[in-house]
Amino acid sequence: MKPEPESIRKILSNNIKKYRRNFEYTQEKFAEKAGISTQMLNDIEGCRRWVSSRTLTKLAKTLNISEFELLIPNNNDMEKTEKRHKFSLKSLNSLQKSIIKSISAQFEKAKDSGNFI
Repeated sequence: MKPEPESIRKILSNNIKKYRRNFEYTQEKFAEKAGISTQMLNDIEGCRRWVSSRTLTKLAKTLNISEFELLIPNNNDMEKTEKRHKFSLKSLNSLQKSIIKSISAQFEKAKDSGNFI
């Protein structure tokens, strides 16, 4: 399943916060160490701004991890995405059944009345 852009931003945000807290860095201290502005970090963590590859590298390097690790969803993110997907699939299945039932009813009514157009 391909994640939506918004969920990728959320994954990045959650991971930055998690790793930053492991180091007990405030946003200000972490931003300074990474060489970015506090406002930029606040926007990234708030899912209001995406990162360039250069910024992603700075963040990962400051946290002593690889860039890809900032984009790996944790189990909580995966569970939310899967629940949304299951809900969507359930809704589609329900809609499909309703449409089939409606078409079948209309067909039977037309067949019984002999009224075919």
